[in-house]
Amino acid sequence: MKTLLFSTLYPNQIQPNFSIFVENRLQQLLASGEADTKIIAPVPWFPFKNNSFGKYAKYAQVASQENRHGVDVFHPRYLVIPRIGMNLAPETLFRSALPVARKILDSGFDFDLIDAHYFYPDGVAAIKLGNVLNKPVVITARGTDLNLIPEYKKAREKIIWAAQNAKALITVCQALKDVLVNFGIANDKITVLRNGVDLEKFKPSESRDLLRKELGITGRTLLSVGHLVERKGHHLIIKAMASLPDFSLLIAGDGEEMIALASLVKELKLGNRVTMLGSISHADLAKYYAAVDALVLASSREGWANVLLESMACGTPVAATNIWGTPEVVNTPEAGVLIRDREPNSIAASVLKLFENYPDREKTRQYAERFDWTETTQGQLKIFNKVLSRA
Repeated sequence: MKTLLFSTLYPNQIQPNFSIFVENRLQQLLASGEADTKIIAPVPWFPFKNNSFGKYAKYAQVASQENRHGVDVFHPRYLVIPRIGMNLAPETLFRSALPVARKILDSGFDFDLIDAHYFYPDGVAAIKLGNVLNKPVVITARGTDLNLIPEYKKAREKIIWAAQNAKALITVCQALKDVLVNFGIANDKITVLRNGVDLEKFKPSESRDLLRKELGITGRTLLSVGHLVERKGHHLIIKAMASLPDFSLLIAGDGEEMIALASLVKELKLGNRVTMLGSISHADLAKYYAAVDALVLASSREGWANVLLESMACGTPVAATNIWGTPEVVNTPEAGVLIRDREPNSIAASVLKLFENYPDREKTRQYAERFDWTETTQGQLKIFNKVLSRA
């Protein structure tokens, strides 16, 4: 079968780690040998490439077309207007993608269906594309598209419209499926296909002591991974360090809160125990997972957090906030512990609880091995084939 993957959440040569979970799932699908694809991954329009404009400059630097791992990726520009942009985004996204989709069809790649990721604005725009091009659409919900954006009435109405008009729906956890069911979407239209983990890329180190020495890690060390934004909770973990005097903390990621987090570290006089690593490649991130003693995730919202399985696959247990899909990932002592309340004292208490009964790292790895990509890939193919047989 031929598919068109459509999403603003896709890596590019300027942001190679951006939403890499979408690319990971696609690569597993392509590895099955049963699908071929091209990708439309729109980026916001911005006129200036100078790095002084921050993330907006990165958008401007993205090429209009590239090839990633043998797959053609197109990056049309769509208009994002401050303040009112959220309501207009599905339409501007659709208008930017339509000429590119037609160009792909004219080139001879007559895709069978549109594989859309993220409900708003992406899924809504994908339904518009499907209606114009007479192609069925499957939408995958991933997290904030259903556990945050529906708080806005107009966006919620469009999300429900898209869900009603899609031929099939996928969610990465049961908690997100429950949202759609509560919106009145038929239960049998929605399939839960959790994310998997690359067990070859993320695995325990053969010489952990040498790896820790290479990375300069000594003593009990925690790791926090993710974009430096409020909902990831890095600031809460930093504050929790005041109650964890025997621990050090590494923070991997970049984002808008970099300066604020650095200032917080300085304010709390934790500079000798908290290190900001900045953006880390996946290859190097695997080393840090294997070297540290625990991953801490203090998010307020998650669908299925890939970092949890990546850490466990490296033998490292986790402490994570008890929200959305996370209890579906962290559900045994070998995996780690759930943080009851999203505040510093509770985070510190959960870390101490984890280390009081620290799991065998080999068992943590074995737990993660249950979550390879095979089941997800087969489930995806089953859904796609069912949609096409109906079409």
